[in-house]
Amino acid sequence: MRLPILKSLLRAIQAEETEQRDIMVRENLNVMAIKLGQMQAQLSRLDTLGDRLSHSVGLKPQDMKQIVDGRGGPLVREQPLTTPELEQLLDALAGQVEQRSDAMALIEAQVLEDRIRRAMLPTTLPVVANWNASTYGWRIDPFTGHRAMHEGVDFSAPSGTSIFAAAAGVVINVEQHPQYGNMVEIDHGNDISTRYAHASAVYVQNGALVKRGQKIAAVGSTGRSTGPHLHFEVRVAGVAQNPNRFLQEAARYASR
Repeated sequence: MRLPILKSLLRAIQAEETEQRDIMVRENLNVMAIKLGQMQAQLSRLDTLGDRLSHSVGLKPQDMKQIVDGRGGPLVREQPLTTPELEQLLDALAGQVEQRSDAMALIEAQVLEDRIRRAMLPTTLPVVANWNASTYGWRIDPFTGHRAMHEGVDFSAPSGTSIFAAAAGVVINVEQHPQYGNMVEIDHGNDISTRYAHASAVYVQNGALVKRGQKIAAVGSTGRSTGPHLHFEVRVAGVAQNPNRFLQEAARYASR
């Protein structure tokens, strides 16, 4: 091994192996840097999507800024990254991913809350038919001819037409009322309830859980009624409200 030729040959082999390792490491670093830049670009797009979603669910910009502190973007460097630099950027990227995850979790929670709130509001048409918006309030009673308060709206529809729950809830009253006729009352939570009167048939029982849009009864003319129709009421803490604002929202949603 003391021969100069063998020593030179050995050093050349070692230098070539070292060079090959350096080239391989550099190539891997370049590939990782490109992937890192792509991931940062995707984070930037997620930020934009998160902003749009936060506006759609009513989150304030400052609420999102508390979670998302920075912006992602494509990696642009003229010089190759060193291993320590790449490690530092990867650590920073991991923190950004965690922040975006928190932000998306907040948006998801808000969307779920809004979905539940909407599901509990009577904003689905109880009958596939037009309603007389002017029937709520004071009117001339069709039986007495005197001025009287009408606490709901009437849907004119043929007898047997399906009646649907305007929102999810619990059936709290099914009865044959002398004035309402066959009636169903549903509690939707938050002191909101709906009544469906003059039905020819009822398909639910007290205590039943009903979904939004579930068939609960059929149009009829039972009780104090001059002909087949649905008398529909919305009550808050037992006090009758004008159903039109809820029904108008339902009509807008149905037209989409």
